[in-house]
Amino acid sequence: MQETPARHLNLAGASNFRDLGGYQTRDGRTLRWRQLFRSNHLAHLTDPDIAVVRGLGVRSAFDFRGVAERAEALCGMAEITVHSLPVEPTVVAALREIAAKGRPPSRDDAVDVMRDSYRGYVQDNTPRYRALFGHLLEDKAPLVIHCTAGKDRTGFACALILHALGVPDAVIADDYLLTNQFYRRDPSASTELPEEVKQVLGAVQPAFLAAAFEAIDTDYGDLEGYFREGLGLGQPERKALEGRYLQA
Repeated sequence: MQETPARHLNLAGASNFRDLGGYQTRDGRTLRWRQLFRSNHLAHLTDPDIAVVRGLGVRSAFDFRGVAERAEALCGMAEITVHSLPVEPTVVAALREIAAKGRPPSRDDAVDVMRDSYRGYVQDNTPRYRALFGHLLEDKAPLVIHCTAGKDRTGFACALILHALGVPDAVIADDYLLTNQFYRRDPSASTELPEEVKQVLGAVQPAFLAAAFEAIDTDYGDLEGYFREGLGLGQPERKALEGRYLQA
């Protein structure tokens, strides 16, 4: 009996590096293993990490970091073609704005700001996610999707991919929350923020992802409307996506 590949690859220089393969769709098909990966940024890969990623055959990276974020930490593997799909970060700036008004931001503030950022993925950044799906329809796998932490902009992208391929909602929710098991928070990030705020920023919550899908329902009627009108995924594109990433 063939051994199931590991979903999480424990890399020293990259956090939360995971395979989206193996999930079953509603019609009984399965996502292909070792085609679609997600991670935080790839600037700090060690030599053993590079050997692992090279062994996976990864040749493309889809990078949702903002322009300055990307410039500060470039991909550590020259053979990977990086496609920049910049979704500029807003969370820390919004929390600093609260602090500038004379009070430290609270945990509730952090949750509200995170939810606003997820709404912004839909309201302000749909062209970047549309571009991702355009790339996914081309022959660029094995590939990795990432941002800085690999949990929010990336988490929304991966939830959309799994939905588009017909994975059940509960499975998508569970995959999203795996970040809380495997993400290693950078202790040097935003050190001026209160610890309770950093704890919110260093994890994911169902309410964050729900905010993005609430924005989809508000702006596009439902997820199918978003696929068609926002992401350019009509039935021919959906079938092509399934043919590339699903197996019977």
